[in-house]
Amino acid sequence: MGQLLSAKQNSAVRSSRSPGGLRVIAIVELSKGVLIVLAGFGLLSLIHHDVQQLAEEIVGHFHLNPASRYPRIFIDLAGRLSDKRLWLFAGFAFTYSGLRFIEAYGLWRGRRWAEWFAVASGAIYIPIELFELLAGVSWIKVLTFAVNIGIVSYVGFSLWQSQRNNLSLPA
Repeated sequence: MGQLLSAKQNSAVRSSRSPGGLRVIAIVELSKGVLIVLAGFGLLSLIHHDVQQLAEEIVGHFHLNPASRYPRIFIDLAGRLSDKRLWLFAGFAFTYSGLRFIEAYGLWRGRRWAEWFAVASGAIYIPIELFELLAGVSWIKVLTFAVNIGIVSYVGFSLWQSQRNNLSLPA
């Protein structure tokens, strides 16, 4: 009886989908987490430095006109960054990357809670990505949107299929 209950609880926790697809998604989420951690450390490395001067050097290195629109926005934003804001942004980056790492772990281990988390966290970005596509189409926007739709659809279908299978099982 105890083994039957344990097996039933385990089936509710683990995904019914093959782990291959979920592991690919876990690697994507892990990669996002690593990139954001690196960005967070990059922000921390700017503390006690003249960020506006660094932005001007970057614009000059790429031979951009500092008076044109986007380089000017970049330089102005860099000029408004204080050490306090850098700490705040780095804290957000580390928190966000922690969520990505937790999601990647859960997906790698085939946990159903991680699938729900992946669907919810991916679906949040779909309206934003659609808005960006409506503002202007680029290959990076289309690729980002397609990957996100693919992940949300795959994991959502996995959850739907496992729910359907659980309902069809005799009690």
